Amino acid sequence: MSDISMSQPKIVVYSGRFCGYCTAAERLLQSKNATYELIKVDEDPAMFEHMMKITGRRTIPQIFIGEYHVGGFDDLAALNQSGKLDGLLNP
Repeated sequence: MSDISMSQPKIVVYSGRFCGYCTAAERLLQSKNATYELIKVDEDPAMFEHMMKITGRRTIPQIFIGEYHVGGFDDLAALNQSGKLDGLLNP
């Protein structure tokens, strides 16, 4: 099988410290062997503003797989439960 990371779209997780849902999202992505960029918005107010601008949301985590805005952890978990997450991670 080929290297999954070669075909995997870029994943960005806007996250924060002391956020259980953020940790859960990271664990789910790690369980899929997905590599992702973690942006800690509680450490960078400009990135928090950017996240709000592009998502229209103030809550974390906010997850992008490629250009697709997944939403938060509940949305990510729902994609996983429906079987659609693997298709997004490995197009």
